[in-house]
Amino acid sequence: MESLDNSSKPDKENALGEPDCEICGGIGWVRQDLPITHPDFGRMQVCECRQSKVAQQSQERLFRLSNLQAFSHMTLDNFKIEGRLGLGDQQVSSLQVAHNQASHFAQNPMGWLLLMGTYGCGKTHLGAAIANKVLELGIPTLFLTVPDLLDWLRYTYGAQGVSYEERFEEIRNIRLLVLDDLGTQNTTPWAEEKLYQILNHRYIHHLPTVITTNQELIEIEGRIRSRLHDPDLVTIVRILAPDFRSPVRDERRTISTLELLSDSTFGSFTLRDNEKLSPEQRRSLEAAFDAANKFANDPHGWLVFVGTYGCGKTHLAAAIGNYRLAFGEEPIFVVVPDFLDHLRATFNPTSNTSYDHLFEQVRSAPILILDDLGTQSATPWAREKLYQIFNYRYNAKLPTVITTANDLSDMDPRIRSRMLDTRLCSMYLILAPAYIRTPDSSSTRTRRKN
Repeated sequence: MESLDNSSKPDKENALGEPDCEICGGIGWVRQDLPITHPDFGRMQVCECRQSKVAQQSQERLFRLSNLQAFSHMTLDNFKIEGRLGLGDQQVSSLQVAHNQASHFAQNPMGWLLLMGTYGCGKTHLGAAIANKVLELGIPTLFLTVPDLLDWLRYTYGAQGVSYEERFEEIRNIRLLVLDDLGTQNTTPWAEEKLYQILNHRYIHHLPTVITTNQELIEIEGRIRSRLHDPDLVTIVRILAPDFRSPVRDERRTISTLELLSDSTFGSFTLRDNEKLSPEQRRSLEAAFDAANKFANDPHGWLVFVGTYGCGKTHLAAAIGNYRLAFGEEPIFVVVPDFLDHLRATFNPTSNTSYDHLFEQVRSAPILILDDLGTQSATPWAREKLYQIFNYRYNAKLPTVITTANDLSDMDPRIRSRMLDTRLCSMYLILAPAYIRTPDSSSTRTRRKN
């Protein structure tokens, strides 16, 4: 290896006051002694004496471009794995699993890590903490929110000093790419295509990638979703905790009314043995009771109770919610017309709750109980909001309990089609008439299953 030019080499120090390098003479560049047929023949390369400084400058540049200055305080050590006070066991467990997976990935960045959860649950903190840790290990890393990434690319079309192609290749090939908030970008055809090109390239070459999103997989663009479904490459971690930045208990009280039905339990439910019910009416009531017990012990899919007012369907739905409370969970119980009124109220400028937060709280609740479906005002706006909730929970297969006194033929056909899907939904028709409480009615229930 020979230096580029040694003719002006000082005896001891270069112009910067640094000791001269015996290889390059302090210039910092060399030409390798290679055969003329070698592709690198005559090409200038950074001398060994400068490589560490060049690498440091490169790391500093990546740190600036990745916007990690704003997230430098987010580390794995200060991530609160217990979340806020009042979280259920499953919510805390999901935070612990997410932290463990993030720590493992940061120490050995291989494959893809997908962090899923609602706003403020800790996804961004863990993504930034991974990026900060990996940068400490000297691995080139980029941390970008997806909207910023796309804006970054758009800017290069008219920018000076860096071409679109250079920036695009840097993102595609960076050793570790952390993409925050997938799904919040403007879903134009151009944006979808650029994201797909980046992620498909990294998928093909198995380049380490961390992605955070508050969307369900079914909502993500199909080509990207298919790659996120690859279990050989992608580890999916779902965080069940709510928004850390807002008090859990206070938020839930603004919408869930389960605490008002705290006396509606399986123990207080009566099978009405002292009433003159027909055999068919009694069987329907017992079948609904048994189904509610089974769902409460293992909440999966959807459970629908259909029956006249006062037949016991709300009591059974609330009993499921109260039973799950004992497991540290926080089911959301809403009367459908009241919920829609709450949503409309958020449009008031004086509202203390945002529409997005309230809607998301119900839409993605771990267990949602919708009481009196069909009694709401059937405006186009109300129908659309309900459909969005039903469709989201249908695709995500989130546990849901529904009560209604309406004939299914009267419902929005989009909602009805999901309720009639027997792969997900079990429906029970309670034929018993409205329950009339008597002085000795509290002792009429004949069996207890939980």
